[in-house]
Amino acid sequence: MNHTRSEHTLTKLTRLQKTLRHEEADRVPVSDFFWGSFIKRWREELNLPDDANPYYYYDLDWIVTVPNMDPKIQPFEIIKEDETEVVVKTGFRTTMRKKFDFPMPEFIAWDTDTIEKLEAFEFDDPFDRRRFFEAGDNQIAGVGDAFERNSPPWVETVQDLHRDFPVFGSIVECSECMTRMLGQQNTLLWMGMYPDRLGACINRIGQFYLDCTKAQIEAADGLLDGMVIWGDVAYTKTMLFDPEYWRAYFKPWVKAMVDVCHDHGLPVIYHGCGNVELIFEDYIEIGVDAYNPLEAKAGMDAVELKRRFGNQIGYCGNSNIQVWETGDEELIRQEVLRKLNAAKGGGYIFQSDHSVTSAVSGHTYDYIVNLVREYGNYPLQLGSFDEAV
Repeated sequence: MNHTRSEHTLTKLTRLQKTLRHEEADRVPVSDFFWGSFIKRWREELNLPDDANPYYYYDLDWIVTVPNMDPKIQPFEIIKEDETEVVVKTGFRTTMRKKFDFPMPEFIAWDTDTIEKLEAFEFDDPFDRRRFFEAGDNQIAGVGDAFERNSPPWVETVQDLHRDFPVFGSIVECSECMTRMLGQQNTLLWMGMYPDRLGACINRIGQFYLDCTKAQIEAADGLLDGMVIWGDVAYTKTMLFDPEYWRAYFKPWVKAMVDVCHDHGLPVIYHGCGNVELIFEDYIEIGVDAYNPLEAKAGMDAVELKRRFGNQIGYCGNSNIQVWETGDEELIRQEVLRKLNAAKGGGYIFQSDHSVTSAVSGHTYDYIVNLVREYGNYPLQLGSFDEAV
């Protein structure tokens, strides 16, 4: 297959790379994560064809791909399926309900429901070629805001997108795995009841996903431009658990993943929801290139972070989706242009502060992208919204 990229795609890659090096490119990069229900609404409201894709329509600046990260490589076990919902057991050995009218799935039960079961759990080979080269079911790609069986081979997806976008791979870290494999309640309970035993299990999980990272980079064979690490450890107020426990057991594995990616010339964007104020400097310390999504509704503010930390880390996201959902163009204009202050000197990728929901109209998103394309050119001219950083 010919993997030659056009000059236009290389321009987007240069734009993104300069931004992550804290240099001012031609303009601020723009992309996002989209709910399937938003895409459906967007197509209808803008009178677009059924196969219209916002990444291509707006020629967005980067895209993320998802290989099979399930601890067990297996088809979904269908427990129930009708016209309103499907209940499946996945390779995380987790039972999930996906109601088709609801935006996100529900975690119902976990096979790994005792610390003893976790200690005895055997992970499938992280280097198994099925994760990357074969179609199949996997929880992260298949059970989300949509439901998909037999996701296409990851490598083929990377190859198809490589011509048109900077393409990032992605990998979960320990906390994200545990939320999916054990449930949040068990995870937090066992931290209190069995901190050392759970810590030993975290180290096994960390080694598994470090090896998955290595395997993914190897499988991509030079076609990746970066990596996203998924890992939620906070909610709207603060962290879900003691930051010192995170530093003892979770942080070393995130650092190991970052180091492997950097060894292969891949920048890393860490995606963690909630207010991570207590450990934000830790991400700087271990070399994360940019942090996403910087949830505004959790008190994160890219402009304030840029003032405090400057170019020690990049900022990706942070445009308040709740403001977007109002559809009020003046409020949206204020939100978008103020956040562009974080792009001074480079280091800021414009996105929502999580993902574009079905509560955002297609016309609103169209307005936002055009607004960023108008005001995100360097040198920035933000008028009355200009702030010192």
